[in-house]
Amino acid sequence: MTDFAGLGLAQPILRAITDEGYTTPTPIQLNSIPALIGGRDLLGVAQTGTGKTAAFTLPLLHRLSLDTSKPKSRQPRALILAPTRELAAQISDSVRCYGQHLRLRSTAVFGGASIRPQISTLSQGVHVLVATPGRLLDLMNQRHLRLDSVETFILDEADRMLDMGFIPDVKKITAALPNKRQTLMFSATMPKSIEGLADSLLNNPTRVEVAPTSTTVEKVEQHVLFVAKDKKRSLLSELLKDQDIARVLVFTRTKHGADRVVRHLQQAGVRADAIHGNKTQNNRQRALKSFRSGRIRALVATDIAARGIDVEDVTHVINFDLPNEPESYVHRIGRTARAGAGGIALSFCDHEERAYLRNIERIIRQCVPVLEDHPFHAADIANAAPPAKRGQNRKRRPNNNQQRRNPQHTKRISVNGGKPAHAKAGGKHSHGKGNRKTTRSNNNDKAA
Repeated sequence: MTDFAGLGLAQPILRAITDEGYTTPTPIQLNSIPALIGGRDLLGVAQTGTGKTAAFTLPLLHRLSLDTSKPKSRQPRALILAPTRELAAQISDSVRCYGQHLRLRSTAVFGGASIRPQISTLSQGVHVLVATPGRLLDLMNQRHLRLDSVETFILDEADRMLDMGFIPDVKKITAALPNKRQTLMFSATMPKSIEGLADSLLNNPTRVEVAPTSTTVEKVEQHVLFVAKDKKRSLLSELLKDQDIARVLVFTRTKHGADRVVRHLQQAGVRADAIHGNKTQNNRQRALKSFRSGRIRALVATDIAARGIDVEDVTHVINFDLPNEPESYVHRIGRTARAGAGGIALSFCDHEERAYLRNIERIIRQCVPVLEDHPFHAADIANAAPPAKRGQNRKRRPNNNQQRRNPQHTKRISVNGGKPAHAKAGGKHSHGKGNRKTTRSNNNDKAA
């Protein structure tokens, strides 16, 4: 079985897949779809860009196609829960795309948009509802939505739900679901807390793990650039003189930092825009549209968008600030090298971020090569002793010959090093972001 026709999907769905130009399932699709068509619960662990949205959308539509009777008012038959606005919107697009030849109704509800049209659509009845936790609870509390008719519940990006503090909301929502249902849970990483959530939601699930937990996308060429904090913007401008950095995502830790970077880039003549929790939904969608179309070269984002930007041919990801949660690094750099393509990730590291770099290298199980060939290389930061671990004797000092890294891991290479190769593969419709105010104090961002 190497094509979609051999997976037992309904003919209208196969027509839609053919219309999109897909012929061969990705590993997550190949291993998930038969079990889901058979009604099994499923726990999927897969890196971003592997086509997991289609892995749950296609069998969901197949099961719903067996009974396309008119949906009940305010009572969806399938619920897909996503952590952010952009992800909810992109999943909804995938449902419409793959279900274009079926008589099924679907919609997405999320914060940052007027609730009145969402109430009106729900009152007319939908088969598939894609939602973010905050807006879904608002609709439930206002009695505009009931979940007792849900046959299939899909929880996507479960680890991101945890990061954004949404797990209590998820538990409130699942308490309103019927006990008899099919449940699917997908997560890019699988920490113990997510394992516990899976145990509470899933009934004897099929487990599909495409890549080892927290492994970095193999096709991403990674480098770290040691630089003083006050030189980061100058370094960014210097790098973007290279026209091979054609479509770049720049990640910052805070909303205000993102805005400052955008202003700096615009002053340097680089077309750029920002996407973060303080932006209205219309502004965020407009920025994404401009980035996809090529009207802007650089999109500056906070971690609220780290898993929500599904844009083809992103040549580079630049971590202007290293994330304080190492798992976020995996998802950030996964914005390039989508669906089998190549890409380059460049990470700036100042003295205060050394501990973050150490944690990132631990979780990706490799040392990120150093790129020294730039005018702002900070040798003192590169050669400084690693930060002491918690509980370690603080009085210990390295000897004079001890350095940050083994010299064999330090490379002198040019930034562009050749353009990454790009190739399309089944997962055009994937992910996105933004919903409610995040409850984690160290996230320093909103998902309004």
